[in-house]
Formats: sequence, C-alpha cells, structure tokens
Amino acid sequence: MSSTNQRGTRLDPWLDLYADRANGMRASEVRSLFAVASRPEVVSLAGGMPNIDSLPLDFLADLSAKIMRTQGPKALQYGSGQGEIFMREQIVEVMRYDAIRAHPDDVVITTGSQQALDLVTEIFINPGDVIVAEAPSYVGALSVFRAYEADVVHVPLDDDGLIPEELDRTLTELAAQNRQVKFLYTIPNYHNPAGVTLSEERRPHIVEICKRHHVLILEDNPYGLLGFDSDPLPALKSYDPDQTVYLGSFSKMFGPGYRIGWAAAPHAVREKLVLAQEAAVLCPSMWGQMVMSEYLTTYDWYTQVKSFRGEYRARGEAMLEALAEYLPECQWTTPTGGFYTWVTLPPGVDAKAMLPRAVTNLVAYVSGSAFYYDGRGSDHMRLSFCYPPPERIKEGVRRLARTVHGEMELVEMLGTNRIDRPNNTVQFPAPDQV
Repeated sequence: MSSTNQRGTRLDPWLDLYADRANGMRASEVRSLFAVASRPEVVSLAGGMPNIDSLPLDFLADLSAKIMRTQGPKALQYGSGQGEIFMREQIVEVMRYDAIRAHPDDVVITTGSQQALDLVTEIFINPGDVIVAEAPSYVGALSVFRAYEADVVHVPLDDDGLIPEELDRTLTELAAQNRQVKFLYTIPNYHNPAGVTLSEERRPHIVEICKRHHVLILEDNPYGLLGFDSDPLPALKSYDPDQTVYLGSFSKMFGPGYRIGWAAAPHAVREKLVLAQEAAVLCPSMWGQMVMSEYLTTYDWYTQVKSFRGEYRARGEAMLEALAEYLPECQWTTPTGGFYTWVTLPPGVDAKAMLPRAVTNLVAYVSGSAFYYDGRGSDHMRLSFCYPPPERIKEGVRRLARTVHGEMELVEMLGTNRIDRPNNTVQFPAPDQV
C-alpha cells in the first residue's frame, strides 16, 4: 500500500521514525468488529463482553458515593506502584478458589490482566525470542507478543486442553534448534477461544514438562470462577508457585470498567513487574481498587458470581442447541464454563472471507484466523454466548446458518475450496428484510 496520496504528499510524515516493532502492530479483528457489532440490529456473537445487567448497580452507586464523601482525597490520589495492600490481601483470598496459597507481597495490581500480560512480555522478551502458546490462542495475547517482536510457536489443543506430549515434543525440538523458549502462555480454564478446559490429570504433567525444560508458565485465568457447575480445578500455579506467573482479573467475574487485574509472581519476577508498572502508569487506579475492595468486603460477591454462572450456563445451552438445530454440518466444542465455543466450518468455507456476508445478514462472529500467530484458522470461528440473551443467540445462529449455507452452495457451484470476492463492502439490509 502506498504511503503517499495522489498529490505526492505523505499520509504519515513520521513513517520513517517509528520503531521497527510499531510496523508489526495490527488492528485486533475483535476490536475492529465493535463498530458494526454494536448496531442494535446486529446479533453479535463476536465480543467477549460480560453480561453485567444483573450487577447491583444501585448498591454500587451508593457505595461509590460513600467512598467519595468519606475518602475522596485518598481515592483520587496516587498510590503504590504494586497496588494497595488491602486489595492485594483480598486478591490472595480470591485465588484460594484456585487452590493457590500466595502472600500479598506476591501480587502486583495492574490495569486489567491485559496490562499484566504486557508487562510480563516486556520484561522477558527480546525481538526474536520464542513464546509457546496454544493453538488457537487469545487474540489479545498474540497482539502483545507481536508488538514485542516475539516468535510464537503453537502447540495444539484437544477437548482436554493443551496436549502434554505435543508440548514436550515442541520444547524438545526447539531446544535441539538452540532456540530458547521464554515462557508458555496458556489459558487452562474455559479457553478463549476454544472453550475447552485443561483436564485435572494433565495439569501436573504440564508443570513438570515446563520445569524440566526450564520454561516459565504464564497462566491466564480470567474465566476461572465462571464454571457453569463448579469452582475451577487447581491452578497450574498451585502445583509449583515458582514455575508460574498467574494472571487474574475482576473484568469477567465482576465488570471490566474498573480495570482491576493482577499478576501473582515469584519474588524476583514480581520486583521487575513493579518497576515496569511504575514506568508504564506509575500506579494502578486508586479509585478502582477502593471501590472493588469495598464491594468485596460489603457485598455477597460470591453469590453474585454464582448468579452469573447460571446466566452463562443458560446462554451456553442456547448456543449449543441452536448450533445443533441450524448448523448440524459444523462441529463445535462443548464448554463447561466461560464465554465461548469454537466452531469448525464445513470444507471449503472460509470464515474470514464469509464475514462481510454474515454482517450483511446482521450477525457477527470472529474468524478463527485471529487466534493464530501465522494467520491460519480460517476454517474456524469463535462464537461468544456471554452477552446476548438466549432468544437473540438463537436468532443469531439462525442468521449465521443462512450465511454458511450460502457459502456452501457457492463452494459446490464453483467446485473450489476458496471463494474470491472482489468487493467485500458490507451492506446492511432493512431490518424487515432479515
């Protein structure tokens, strides 16, 4: 693509001054859908937005007003770069649900777990360093890894999560090539995007493999308390605290607006995380920490989490039932918690190429290609069931099925495994045409 317009003027006069890593930055395929998916006539099966309608908003409004009246000067002031001790003590208690026995000194509060992911990558990765990640993997993590110019090597999943034998084989091959792996990035619970959970039998095996290969584990667990029927399995960190940096967040189990996440790390790693945090933002939000802490102290937050579990279970069941009814030609994972299912499309149907037509049919999803470092995965799509109510989910899958069936007809008619379209312009029909 040319960097000049028709008059010869550079569109970006600073193009030659950017750092090399800036040239590798790409727009998130998920974020780029938000403008379209937020239209009321579109059923969005794309975004991972939690359904926060059932939060006690009046209670939170009163709680916030109380904090501002009684502790306003403190709430609006700078705080500790590591995060406040009262918040870290409560996070330690929350992590007990994952069988983690930690000390508040182990915890660094961050602006959502996404910042924790960025900080860990910053302190470990030089350009060209290797990160091993599941295939597929969280698009936000891949964006961070790409920004720091890492080389991501994928290891496959199955219905029981990351496959230990494949991990061991991959790490052995990389060692034979003298390529040092800095860390394994994994989402063991209710995986984003695959929807699967790492089995309890595999967990100690994964930890042992990484320890033997001297590979740090970066365990990302935003969905852990959102199992449909139970608390999470023991975290990888619970098997060997010094082998793992654990990332947690209140965004999915409460709400993302306060942007409170954390990293629980071995002592030396924690020290560097605090320094990186102070360089990036000076300190996490004091206001967010104080409101979150007061909520955890004064409200039955765990009962609220269980309420969320029931809502997401109902939405997940609606998604799976609709897929069985409208898209039996596809295959999909069966989540036991979290927000997502991972759908395998019929042969020849390309999720990325199909997306404009789906949006024209007023339904949105995320192409599987967003969840691979090398861009493969267009034969899959991630469907999210966390936000729309069950009846909208069913309607969204019905619209999606119409789109998929149209693609299948084109594949059959053209006799090819690829459908090229010269014009991907999205056009919205009138609502009464849907």
